[in-house]
Amino acid sequence: MTSNPSGTAVRSVSRSRPDSRLWTEPSCVDGHRPAVRDAVVVAVILGVALVVTGGLWPHPATAALAVNPGDQALDEWFLAHATRVYTGHVELVTGMLNAPDGVNLMCNASLLGLGVLLAPVTLAFGAPVSFAVIVTGNVAATGAGWYLLLARSLRYHRAAAALGGMLTAFAPGMMSHANSHLHITAQWLWPPLVWCLLRLARIHRTTHRRWRRAAGYGALAGVLVWLQVFLGEEVLLLGAFAVVLFCLAYAAVAVRRVGALLPHLAVGLAAAVLVGGVLSAVPLWVQFAGPQHVPNGVFTAPFFSADLAAYTARSPLALFADPSAARLVTHVGEASSFFGTPLLLTAAATTVWLWRRPEILAAAVTTVAMGALALGPHLIINTRHTTIAGPFTLLDGLPLIQDALPVRFALAATAPLALILTAAVHTALTRPTAVRIAVPVAVLAALLPVLPAPLPVTPRTPVPVFFTRGFWRDCVPEGGVLVPVPLPDGANTDPMRWPAATGDRFAIPQGWFIGPYGPGGTATIGTYPRPTAQLLSTVAATGEVPDITPGQRAAARQDITFWHASCIVLADATPHRAALKSTLDTLLGPGRHLADVWTWQPGASHGRGRGSRL
Repeated sequence: MTSNPSGTAVRSVSRSRPDSRLWTEPSCVDGHRPAVRDAVVVAVILGVALVVTGGLWPHPATAALAVNPGDQALDEWFLAHATRVYTGHVELVTGMLNAPDGVNLMCNASLLGLGVLLAPVTLAFGAPVSFAVIVTGNVAATGAGWYLLLARSLRYHRAAAALGGMLTAFAPGMMSHANSHLHITAQWLWPPLVWCLLRLARIHRTTHRRWRRAAGYGALAGVLVWLQVFLGEEVLLLGAFAVVLFCLAYAAVAVRRVGALLPHLAVGLAAAVLVGGVLSAVPLWVQFAGPQHVPNGVFTAPFFSADLAAYTARSPLALFADPSAARLVTHVGEASSFFGTPLLLTAAATTVWLWRRPEILAAAVTTVAMGALALGPHLIINTRHTTIAGPFTLLDGLPLIQDALPVRFALAATAPLALILTAAVHTALTRPTAVRIAVPVAVLAALLPVLPAPLPVTPRTPVPVFFTRGFWRDCVPEGGVLVPVPLPDGANTDPMRWPAATGDRFAIPQGWFIGPYGPGGTATIGTYPRPTAQLLSTVAATGEVPDITPGQRAAARQDITFWHASCIVLADATPHRAALKSTLDTLLGPGRHLADVWTWQPGASHGRGRGSRL
């Protein structure tokens, strides 16, 4: 890469494409009032995002994303917990979940950045509304960010850039993870990060104060990296892989152009590492060495690897879905690789057509490499597990990478794929030949199979008015521990919405989170249930009232003491409520009905839930 030699030289570049060296040539085909055009495109992206996520909006508090309702409950708890920052509780480890042991928020996709950003909305309207805002906003902001980068910084035709931005927003992988993986869809800081790299690359050797500018852009990139740590570290890792691969591939085909930029890039990257490292030092220490940290990932790479056949299939969440394609993925919420044959063939044809451009070759290499890494340690071909080693084996065993979900590497193929299609449409629109119509039509046809369908939603049980109207204050002091019945776990996440509805004013035991409860402190989903929790879970599943023994009564007293519980609550709408109430009456004595729940207040400690705070 190299910078523009002069303004006159820029005007001499062909109008058919941006400057292949740094994409700085204005397209000169967008007409007047570009800001208005940008606003229209961003509004269209937002409008489509609202349509796709529209099922959540009529009644956010009683609707859940059908593909992944469990993670939604956890996300809403995280969003409610983040409001505690406004009262001075800056917590990276908290005892408000999994009381009394607590949860390491940095080891979980805890949405700290999104939660703090949306805290005013959460406080005013509730966590379900904030959740709907983020589901829609992440998709729209990501698409808008890439569109503006393509149109304004890379100077592509705005119609072409709009298609590229729409692909980054509504690609099959993005729509799949929009189902409650908010830390994955929060990709809207990557366009500004790439912009910082572009600004570093465009600093000319004769530019006044060039070293200061390089350090400034690098420092800004470091701040953005720090912010992305709190939005979603996995996106940061995947994006970094893609950017490094792109830069290496670009340098390989444009060695002379890159050589002159190395001093400025080195200064900028050093500033980025310094600023980002200093700002991220404490949260990263908490994540890897703090209380309740985990030494490994909870999922295995072979289980979450992309099926080779999925790349040419239509996503089960697309408008023109192939329902049978769901068999090609472990979970529909991980369908990151369903690009479809037309889109891949169009990208391949564009690469052959525009092969002289370093950026296109680099984007193609990055797309293929990230897609190959998504295949995991061993290839899976049409659901058949083979012994053929995949490229991921080259990374297996490396820190961080060994615990990654390979299938998600395909997400990082979307942006370079969008760049290839944007370049194709731009080149066609700036030529007066038949390709002016043929290429955009071909690209639109290739995008048709990946058009997203509205995210499916399902009704959910409303939070009891006991919590929404403040009756809970008669049962548990603020900051105390309330025990929902049955206790929350991976199969029963609804009770996590109870503290979320109050702004996380009380703690609860157990829950749906990642913690160190496996052998030797390895990672697990949730914690091991106490004897009383196991008993109540069995009653909730069977509806049968057991014969309570003196040993079970003693265990209940011990568990209540361990939890520091002030109140036990059973909602009227709970399945097998009668059996659960009879069991609790036998264990703890007669309960009291208040609003739409039954409560028990044993004579246990009323102390606050324990947990570390940093």
